[in-house]
Amino acid sequence: MTYQSHIAKMGETIAENGAPWGAIDAASAARMAVQNRFRTGLDIARYTAKIMREDMEAYDKDPANYTQSLGCWHGFIAQQKMISIKKHFGSTKRRYLYLSGWMVAALRSEFGPLPDQSMHEKTSVPALIEELYTFLKQADARELGGLFRELDEAKANGDAVNTHRLLKEIDEHQTHVVPIIADIDAGFGNAEATYLLAKKMIEAGACALQIENQVSDEKQCGHQDGKVTVPHEDFLQKIRAIRYAFLELGVPDGIIVARTDSLGAGLTKQIAFSKEPGDLGDQYNSFLDCDEVDPADITNGQVFISRDGKLMAPKRLPSNLYQFRAGTGEDRCVLDCITALQNGADLLWIETEKPHVEQIAGMVDRVREVIPNAKLVYNNSPSFNWTLNFRQQIFDAWEKEGKDLSGYDRAKLMSIDYDGTELAAEADEKIRTFQADAAKRAGIFHHLITLPTYHTAALSTDNLAKEYFGEQAMLGYVKNVQREEIRQGIACVKHQNMAGSDIGDDHKEYFAGEAALKAGGKDNTMNQFAAA
Repeated sequence: MTYQSHIAKMGETIAENGAPWGAIDAASAARMAVQNRFRTGLDIARYTAKIMREDMEAYDKDPANYTQSLGCWHGFIAQQKMISIKKHFGSTKRRYLYLSGWMVAALRSEFGPLPDQSMHEKTSVPALIEELYTFLKQADARELGGLFRELDEAKANGDAVNTHRLLKEIDEHQTHVVPIIADIDAGFGNAEATYLLAKKMIEAGACALQIENQVSDEKQCGHQDGKVTVPHEDFLQKIRAIRYAFLELGVPDGIIVARTDSLGAGLTKQIAFSKEPGDLGDQYNSFLDCDEVDPADITNGQVFISRDGKLMAPKRLPSNLYQFRAGTGEDRCVLDCITALQNGADLLWIETEKPHVEQIAGMVDRVREVIPNAKLVYNNSPSFNWTLNFRQQIFDAWEKEGKDLSGYDRAKLMSIDYDGTELAAEADEKIRTFQADAAKRAGIFHHLITLPTYHTAALSTDNLAKEYFGEQAMLGYVKNVQREEIRQGIACVKHQNMAGSDIGDDHKEYFAGEAALKAGGKDNTMNQFAAA
């Protein structure tokens, strides 16, 4: 519906209600409606799910159409990210949000900072999703409010050309609301608990939920030790629970991202149920590290399984966990991926210990032998030392080629002493093209960084504190923050506007007319940035 159509519709509604509504202005009501196109979180989930489905189809046709996101731990961070993307690239196409369970635990829990072990309140996850979209909707309202003020000025000046241009720009306004891939960890309990939390997350606006195959009450960050996986059927129950939640809420296009931590998880809490040789439970159990047992040597408390007609004792730890055979991680990952896609998941996530295109591609190739259009979401994790990893990859490649490496120490390649070298330059180029290369070679549809804004907040705060509390004092803020905001056109330099002051003024005028006491008058110091 166009802006003019909104005005006409509002005018009809006001006219139908007669004199009691006589003070209501149709154009003002239409502006408020246009500024808030999404009424509920479910509206957002349905809208963004369709975007993701279209993007997945576009990627299947051409892997250059991969998508990206950055993890955001606050609505303001998400808002500024999307404002920046629109400013620099003119479009939000193929750019998403990511909600990291790690950042919820570390930054948004009422308990204070926590490790990524699902100890934070589960309700904090849907609450953050709602917050993210609240800030993105406010960005829409702010941007459209600016266009409406320009429109009023053009009309007042009798400028028909600009009036037409602005009406078109308002009708074609691209929202800041984009898809979010939201981390539900290992489901925070059994399948019923997963279903209940999934509903809350979808109702808050999430169109894509990422769930991992770890034991819920033993969950660890994917880049830490001590991970424990569950048999496939346990995980598939949770995938089904999420799909039921999407369908119940009328979001059939909802996306399920199935994450496997098997590459780094050498433990399981359960021996899988198996009815016959070769079934899914038997395949899971085949990876267990077992010793053949002589019935004469059975000891108290031992657990046994049969394998190929032999009595086997799985290796059991004092923690009551069972151990997988070393070197089976990739095979388990491949089986996890195939099984998840065959049972309702839409996308895969393989958590790896390093960013290596061929390692990822090797597993994806095997998955695609069974499911040709298998696609990944991949964590471009800050837990990787990207500089060292890629310099070592180049070192190893050069070594195979027989190049002279006498000027390099592989173990110390992170050193600043190597920054200006040919090896460092080639490694940096590989880092720059990693996402495009992995999208093409390794089936990665979506690249995300889980914790980038956590690190940027820490780095920028450290730099400001060093300058402001040191010899630079106020110049440390003015030179490195405010002056750069002005010159780079950062919207937040007008922080009152960003916080909604102009939107509030518009509403005051709608509600009170000439009696409105507006904040944006001549004495508002924000006017000092009018030229910014």
